[in-house]
Amino acid sequence: MAMARYRTMMKFLISVGILFQGCDSDVKCRDDKGKEVDWYILYKLPRVKDDGLSYLYMDESTNGWKASKETINSKSSTLANTLNPLLDFYDRKIEGFGYMLYNDQPPEPYAAPASFGHSKGVVMLDKKSGVWLSHSTPKFPTYRSKDFWPDSGTANAQTFMCVTYSYNHFKEIGLQLKYIHAYSYDSDIPTTFHKELQCVAQRSCYPKKEPWFRVKMLTSMTGHNFSSFAKYTRFWDDLYSGLIVNHLKQDLYIKSWGKMRKPLPSNCSTDIPHHVYNVKEVKLLKGKPFGDTVDHSKWCVTSGGGWTCIADMNREESQMKRAGGAICTDNVAVGKAFHALITQYEPCKHDLPHSEAQHREL
Repeated sequence: MAMARYRTMMKFLISVGILFQGCDSDVKCRDDKGKEVDWYILYKLPRVKDDGLSYLYMDESTNGWKASKETINSKSSTLANTLNPLLDFYDRKIEGFGYMLYNDQPPEPYAAPASFGHSKGVVMLDKKSGVWLSHSTPKFPTYRSKDFWPDSGTANAQTFMCVTYSYNHFKEIGLQLKYIHAYSYDSDIPTTFHKELQCVAQRSCYPKKEPWFRVKMLTSMTGHNFSSFAKYTRFWDDLYSGLIVNHLKQDLYIKSWGKMRKPLPSNCSTDIPHHVYNVKEVKLLKGKPFGDTVDHSKWCVTSGGGWTCIADMNREESQMKRAGGAICTDNVAVGKAFHALITQYEPCKHDLPHSEAQHREL
């Protein structure tokens, strides 16, 4: 009799455990081991000395960069583990799951008009939680393929920032994406989800009145604050010297793509409250330094390392007229890790004894 009661109780406890496990959300940022993390940042190395698939990883537990043992395209990499809900959705449509993939350089057969923002990212969510993964990689993720990493993505260095948010935050994230005017090339947002997300996923909304920018504080699942900066095309100014520096109130060191037709020079003008400097070369951990012509990442860090932003945009004249944004954190360890990467930056011309801009070391 006692044994029968024991078995009945065990069956009940197991069924309850399965029930609660089924109610838990899988849509969260995940590390190389598949473990849930509140946020992470990746820095993929360029194809200089290896195959261009190695990457550095950082989250709140690492206290700076660590080299991943995985390759960026591996089925057990940080990106694969994070994207698993989406990859599973391709096989079997799951009720209560939504996603949006956006990219100004989308995979075939899509092409994004220049009227859309210069931005790249992934949004995935259910009614409990979701992730906003902002990155710099063209054609990523590939269109409805389990092989999510594009072959073209190996050549240059790239950055990724993933943050886990509660479902309620995705109304504000939808509004930020509206100002960024993201080009959605693949999406499935349920009609019961936030209309702000449905709107940007369908490419049917954009700001119609001033102000032509939006700054919003977003709080992650475990309580970390991130500042989201977004500018619409009619803002008509540089994201960094025209918006971010005004809010962070410190000099900025900015890493963007080095192969641009009309790059904006470092700016020490009295028209802006603080200086902005273009980063020309970085060195990751024990590797050799590499320049901005093989580094497609977009990020900036304040002079003291107090703030770090993972961004969408380059410092180029044409991008003053395009929409885009950045996600910033005041995490001290993140700021220290990024500031330590800089080996050379472009000084302002009036700082030099002659008119030719040279590269200075930090």
